[in-house]
Formats: sequence, C-alpha cells, structure tokens
Amino acid sequence: MSSSTTVDPAVRRARVGVALLFLTNGALFANILPRYPEIKAQLGLDAATYGLAIAAFPAGAMVAGLGAAVLIRRFGSAKVAVVGTILTSLGILAAGLAPSAFFFALGLFLGGAADAITDVGQNAHSLRVQRGYGRSIINSFHAIWSIGAVLGGSMSAAAIAMALPLGIHLGISAIVFGVVSLVALRMCLRGRDDVTEEEAIAGGSEIGGALRRGISGKTVFVIVALVLLAIAGAVVEDAGMSWATLYLGADLAAPAAIATTGYIALVGAQFIGRMIGDRMVDRFGQRAVARAGGLLIAVGMGTALAFPTVPGTILGFAVAGFGSATLIPAALQAADALPGLRHGAGLTIVSWLLRLGFLLSPPFVGFIADNAGLRAGLLVVPIAGAVAIVCAGVLERRRTA
Repeated sequence: MSSSTTVDPAVRRARVGVALLFLTNGALFANILPRYPEIKAQLGLDAATYGLAIAAFPAGAMVAGLGAAVLIRRFGSAKVAVVGTILTSLGILAAGLAPSAFFFALGLFLGGAADAITDVGQNAHSLRVQRGYGRSIINSFHAIWSIGAVLGGSMSAAAIAMALPLGIHLGISAIVFGVVSLVALRMCLRGRDDVTEEEAIAGGSEIGGALRRGISGKTVFVIVALVLLAIAGAVVEDAGMSWATLYLGADLAAPAAIATTGYIALVGAQFIGRMIGDRMVDRFGQRAVARAGGLLIAVGMGTALAFPTVPGTILGFAVAGFGSATLIPAALQAADALPGLRHGAGLTIVSWLLRLGFLLSPPFVGFIADNAGLRAGLLVVPIAGAVAIVCAGVLERRRTA
C-alpha cells in the first residue's frame, strides 16, 4: 500500500477536489428540504399531490441514472460531476420558484436526474483518486457528504430565521456551490478516466450493453448482491430520515426536542463510522467490516424495537447508523471493479438500482405502519442488517501487503 508521502501531489490535490464535490452534493438538496412545508403551503397542495410532487426527485434519478456511464467515458468523471452539480442546483432553484405543483415537480425531476449523474461521476472520480493512494479513502468522501448535508440544512434554517425569500436563498445556494464545484474541477485529475477511445464513444443502455457483451452468470449474481447490499444501507438511512422523529414523538411520546435526536444520532454515528471506515477496511477488509455493520444494524435496532424506550430507541438508531456507514461505499467500490463490464457500467448500475431503496422504502414502511403500527414498519431496519450480513460475502477480503 502507498504511504501518504509517496502519493503523487496531483492525486493529493484531487482528493481535496473530490471532497469539495461531495460536500457540494450533500449541501444542495439539504438547502430545499427544510423549506418543503413552506412550498406546500404557498402552492396550496394537499397531502397526496405533495407526496407525488416530491417523489419526482428520485423518479428523475431513476430515469437518468443509467446514462451516467456513457457520459463519464466520453467526457471524464470530474467534468460530468461538475456539470451535473450545476444542473442539480438549477433544478432545485426552479423547484423553489415554481408557480404550480406541476413546475415544482418538474424542477425536482430535473434536479434528481442531474443528481444521479453527479453521484456516479463523483464516486467514479473518488475511486480513481483512491487507486492513486493504494488504500481505501472512499468512506471519507461519504463522510464529507454528511457534513455537506448538515451545512445545507443549517443554511436553510438560517434563511428561514431571517425570513429570506425562497428564490434568493436557493439562488445564493446555487451560485455558491456552483462556484465551489468549478474550483473542485480545477483540482481534480485531468483528462478522461482510464478507458479506450472505443469505450469512450460507445453508447446505449448500460444493462443492455452488458447483456450484449455476454457477462457471466457469476457477475450477474455479484451485481444483484451488491445492489441488495446498497439498498440495505439506503433503507437504514431512509428509516432515520423519514420515520425516526415520528416514531419517537408519536409512538413513544418523546418531547418534540427529543424526538428529533433519533435522526441526528443516526447521521452523527454514520459520520463517525465513515471517518474511521477506511482504516477499518484496510485492516479487516470490506467483507468483515460490512458483516460487522450488518450485525450492528440487526442487533441494535432489533433490540430497540423489542424493548421500546426513548433512550434505547435513540441508541438503536445511532448503532444502526454506525453499522450502515460503509455499506453503500463498499457496494459502489466493488461494482466499479467488476470484470467483464465497460468502464463505469458496474458503478452506474448499482448506483441506479440502490435508489430503489429511497424510492420504495417510505411507502412500504408507511403501508405497514397504517396496518400494523410504525414499530412493525421499522422492522425493515433489522431485516436490512440481516440482508447486509448475507450479501457482504461478495465483497473483498482483507488485502495482504
């Protein structure tokens, strides 16, 4: 493994650039999230229409996500990530300025489509930089994304406190993070990624192209396992984002100020897990770390649901967040290294399909909650932990020096 003293200065500089891209990506969407209730009230949307409108963001990501690899091969991962960032910011700004539910949904749809392309581009470039280091650093980038989400949410809270009009607030966000992404581009590695000219101009669907190339049944099996592993991580994140506050407040009668700490505990523990995740991966291997994470998710949240108390539930969300920290980065890294696929194809396919977790998890949990209670609905979290334990078997063992 390369030590930090032997890493090329251009690679070290690119690491800062990629970190800025992840920070920006986390901050952009977090700027509009706290202002959703305001938009809902301004447009006079009922609950059903509002729900359909905000589903446009993941829907846009699902529609556009498979096109990312073609763009990466043609233009390079860094350029694709930066252009996607700027388009994401414009889509979010358009959603904030929308005069009707249709244009609100359209803005989110375009923002989600661009965000999916950005996500693949920045992860592809982070793995390119990681190869220059010769050791795991991808989890640290995802930790920076978490910092960006906190930064964006804090900016939005400040804008609300100052009664800053939505258009001005999101306009400032778009300009600031657009400039940051352009600065990041100058720091990233030059040129296209390591692909042939034939690959660079190849088009078509990534799944269709892979099938035409006749990938092996083993590779298909690994892709399915990696998708399930990534979805397991997404389900844990969504449970904290969508349901933690509601469960603590409505089901366990926690005060409003305490109910919000469930999600904070999950995100905070996940951030810590990602900060130390690279060292754990280098020491124990992706497989062992992911299996340990799945065990923490299953036992931590399972115990919290079996013996429901406010402190125990907050601790359960924290343990689940810590356990989920490396699942999505591990799946993306393994997908990028799959044999028999064109450059960026495996990463694009897994990144695209993992969004099913964010798209389908909320209505699934909501359906169970309506019929059997939210406590029963949150059983998806320990189940996700069990899925992670099983699917982690396709990940790499510890590398020997």
